[in-house]
Amino acid sequence: MKFPIFRSSLVAMASLLPLSLLALITFLTIYSWPAIQYNQFHFLWTNDWDLGNLYGDPVMEHGFQVMPHARYGIWFLIVGTVASSFIAMVLALPLAIGAAVLLAEGMRKSRAAPLSLFVDLLASIPSVVYGLWGYAVLVPLLGQHVYPAMAHALSFVPFFGGAPGSGYGLLTASLVLTIMIVPLISATLRESINMTDPALKEAGRSLGLSRLEVFWHVVLPKLRTVVIGVSILALGRALGETMAVLMVSGNALNYLPNNIYTPISSMAAFIASQLDSALQDPTNMAVQALSEIALVLLLIAVAVNVIARLILWMARVR
Repeated sequence: MKFPIFRSSLVAMASLLPLSLLALITFLTIYSWPAIQYNQFHFLWTNDWDLGNLYGDPVMEHGFQVMPHARYGIWFLIVGTVASSFIAMVLALPLAIGAAVLLAEGMRKSRAAPLSLFVDLLASIPSVVYGLWGYAVLVPLLGQHVYPAMAHALSFVPFFGGAPGSGYGLLTASLVLTIMIVPLISATLRESINMTDPALKEAGRSLGLSRLEVFWHVVLPKLRTVVIGVSILALGRALGETMAVLMVSGNALNYLPNNIYTPISSMAAFIASQLDSALQDPTNMAVQALSEIALVLLLIAVAVNVIARLILWMARVR
């Protein structure tokens, strides 16, 4: 009699996570439904976010009450979010894998232990601290010294030439995100490398492979699932990061980046920056439009997870 109760309890507890996700999607869909009907699909590919005249009288447009001249388009937010997260992942993966290999295989345990603790502590630092550091240190350093030199030296490379800006922008946001997600990836990979069967490593060394070759040809293929899984977690954090990106991205409005130094805004950061103004809209359409942004961001995160699962499934089939 106890076993069915225990099993039912486990099933109920395990069901909380997918049910909470479905509940969140359902809530955002219902709450933002007026905005979804009003904005249609052009909400996703236009750059015309404007709360309108918040001091005027509401007007009727397409059967909905909105403020005069109000328009809602978020293509610039989608581009900023995806671009900054993609660049962060491109920069973070080799750094994180290299750090994990160094701490797990390239150093004595007496030296690796304190450094591993330091990496773990970096993963627990609040994002607003990274944002403040980026605002006070990284933005002036990059804007005054690094970006002008990069723009001059790499002017022949598409997207790297042009005006270097003031330090706020796409690359700065990506660098802050990189620093935030490297410890998360590195700590997980380090533990996975340490748990790899030593016999596999010894077999590779017995064939004359170097430590790096053993890791690349023997250990890393065994960690493919771990790498993809932790990359999903890191990408999810990058996509949803709010305060750190808000403080260093420049909070651009209604235009796309023309080079890697251009100010941008991400969906999560934009929701935080616009919420106070949106609450002044008596029709509530602005808040509902922000909820629609949150729904789009959530669906992007779900799509990333689904694609990663498909990649793993295809790898197993092959």
